[in-house]
Amino acid sequence: MSVFARISSELQGDRSIWAVLSILAVFSLLVVYSSTGTLAYQKVGGNTEIFLIRQTVFIIGGLLITYFCHTFNYMRFHRAAPYLFFIALPLLFYTLFFGANINDARRWIQIPFTGLTFQTSDFAKLALVIYVARSISAKQDYIKDWKSAFIPIIVPVLIVCGLIAPADLSTGVLLFFTCLMMMFVGRVDVRFILALLILGLMVFALLIFTAEAFPGFFRVDTWSERIRDFVTNPDGGYQVQQAKIAIANGEWFGVGPGNSIQRNYLPSPYSDFIYAILCEEYGIIGGTIVISMYIVLFFRITRLVTKSSKAFGAMVALGLGILMITQAFVNIATALHLIPVAGVTLPMVSRGGTSTLFTCVSFGIILSVSRFVELNDGD
Repeated sequence: MSVFARISSELQGDRSIWAVLSILAVFSLLVVYSSTGTLAYQKVGGNTEIFLIRQTVFIIGGLLITYFCHTFNYMRFHRAAPYLFFIALPLLFYTLFFGANINDARRWIQIPFTGLTFQTSDFAKLALVIYVARSISAKQDYIKDWKSAFIPIIVPVLIVCGLIAPADLSTGVLLFFTCLMMMFVGRVDVRFILALLILGLMVFALLIFTAEAFPGFFRVDTWSERIRDFVTNPDGGYQVQQAKIAIANGEWFGVGPGNSIQRNYLPSPYSDFIYAILCEEYGIIGGTIVISMYIVLFFRITRLVTKSSKAFGAMVALGLGILMITQAFVNIATALHLIPVAGVTLPMVSRGGTSTLFTCVSFGIILSVSRFVELNDGD
């Protein structure tokens, strides 16, 4: 048996989702290696290979995590949901008050003696989606009841999103939107969802009010500046202008791997604006391939949701899928100046340890659901 045949026999579940994961991982290695050149000269004396090696380790580690997660029965995550949620809460509290302040944002915990950082919101996003999926699936018989179904679901959502938003508003809003979509598909009464939307706006207003009382603790000035730039400046701020130049340089087929010019001028070319560098080096063709990967993922997950025999499997695949795909299109829309700068990464492509690893966990859970759907179909 050839190596490829052996690998193919080991990888169960939806092959299209495996293909999406593999193609995004390849783009990640290519573009992260190219876009970290300036960072290498600033941080590690010009050793450009070190960031490639680190990203390769994270990608390989992430793919192994995906493999192991897809072999589990996804109902294990159903049982683990309360524990994951209650681990996430103290981590978010600690990060909010004592986390490492990097780029004027307190989103990370420094891991002692390693020099590495851990972005707690990546773990909290996963934990909350699994928790909400469990709650919605367990309360299907009385899902339209305000007191016994809706209240136990919304309280964790408001707490987690409220803890993430002060330092990372975009992620808090994305997670909140994802939970709303899960509730809508999970047959929660639309009136309750509208009530949750109002509650979310109240939490946001509370954050603004608190920010005025504690200036410097929240990033209200950054939020206001980004929205003002988007509304009043048709060319966008400095970052957006550099991103536009990068995309224009790429034309249809790009300037080729490693030949980006704007990577030297664009802040965060390896994370928040990696899509612009990808378009510069691989052109509109490369950019379209990446967008099509997320569209394929959306349709495969939609198919999975309709075929899953268990409500939890459908809900958790839907929630994790919406979160990844929405984040991807927010990142792309930022580079194209369709929305204000959001400061989110491109899932499975941007440089990052915890982001890559937890995205791979999400793929693993989705593929686990897919594997059991295929097994049931085969019976």
